[in-house]
Amino acid sequence: MKELIGACMIGQSGGPTSVINASALGCIEAAMQSPLITKVYGAAHGIKGVLNDKIYDLTLEDPEELALMRYTPASVLGTCRYKLADWTKDDTDYKRILEIFRAYDVRYFFYNGGNDSMDTCNKISNYMASQNYECRIMGIPKTIDNDLAMTDHCPGYGSAAKYVATTCMEVCRDAKVYDTGSITVIEVMGRNAGWLTASAALAGNGTFGPDLIYLPEVPFELDQFVADVTKVYESSGDALVVVSEGIKDKNGVLVSSYFSETSKDKDAFGHSQMGGLASSLANFAKAKLNAKVRGIEFSLLQRCAAHLASSTDVEEAYLAGWTAFEAAASGITDKMVAFQREAGKEYRCSTILVDLSSVANLEKAVPREWINEAGNGMLQPFIDYALPLIQGEVDRPMVDGLPRFAKLKRVLTRSE
Repeated sequence: MKELIGACMIGQSGGPTSVINASALGCIEAAMQSPLITKVYGAAHGIKGVLNDKIYDLTLEDPEELALMRYTPASVLGTCRYKLADWTKDDTDYKRILEIFRAYDVRYFFYNGGNDSMDTCNKISNYMASQNYECRIMGIPKTIDNDLAMTDHCPGYGSAAKYVATTCMEVCRDAKVYDTGSITVIEVMGRNAGWLTASAALAGNGTFGPDLIYLPEVPFELDQFVADVTKVYESSGDALVVVSEGIKDKNGVLVSSYFSETSKDKDAFGHSQMGGLASSLANFAKAKLNAKVRGIEFSLLQRCAAHLASSTDVEEAYLAGWTAFEAAASGITDKMVAFQREAGKEYRCSTILVDLSSVANLEKAVPREWINEAGNGMLQPFIDYALPLIQGEVDRPMVDGLPRFAKLKRVLTRSE
């Protein structure tokens, strides 16, 4: 295949993670070392930056400052939630994207995100092919939800899981210091898949974990929840419960909607607004048990906690970005980088490439056989799966006892 010379552009999309910038850095540094690349651009706020011609010239950044992206949480280029229409029905946005690509001579486009981002990536790839515009397009995975199909796990998950497990251990210690009993309910992110909520079980592996864990994969019943909590509370005097924000009843109704109207609010992709479930369930339990209760929502903390990042996660995130560029430079397009775990007791993982069309808009659930029969706890196969992903401490740069994050200049360039 002939060499394709031109500019490279990367965008970030969806909810951030503590290692999403490590993936972007892998791609950026690989591109900057390639003789095929004339310029390296970053799209401000994902695909919206392309549509609005808000493009950063990353070649103007200090390399040492760029390198700090490896340790910097959230999306340094900015993110978005913007759904592209089906281009066969409405190609307005696609014409604009092609116009911008031509103006900047973009021949390599990388999109760093989750399920919805892979859908965006796939649509752009198909449209560019239909217009005979040669542009190699690759998806770089990220999501703390760990629900992308076709990959063993996702960059961002290991670090978030480490935060959830560690914080659950700390909360467990704090909740048991008084001589009066209490019930603590912790809410963890996870709209339709309970991978992150399940990681609370890793805390139990160290004896300081939750008594009960509820995932979206198993229908939730309020009466059974009260019975479960009552049993634990009466036997031990305390109860620590972890719930996924996306738990649903047997009819598929979000349990959060029992207590609030906020779940009726939707984002651009039709996803319900989450939050507030922990306090609601805690108060519901209090009314039934007349016990001291506390509801805790981890919220954004679980996805931006770079201080607890797993070095395994950081290194794999960087590798995903580097691999995406190397694949595109070799002539490959319309793929997403995925991870494949090798068999054996010792954890080993390698990268593979999968079709974007096989990933877009699909979700990978926690296997039911990894959840106990009662649906309120995790079994050993999950522990064996998740434990390797949280390993290793990151030797991050510090200044005055605080982490040193990347401070990019983010110089805008215009195509006009």
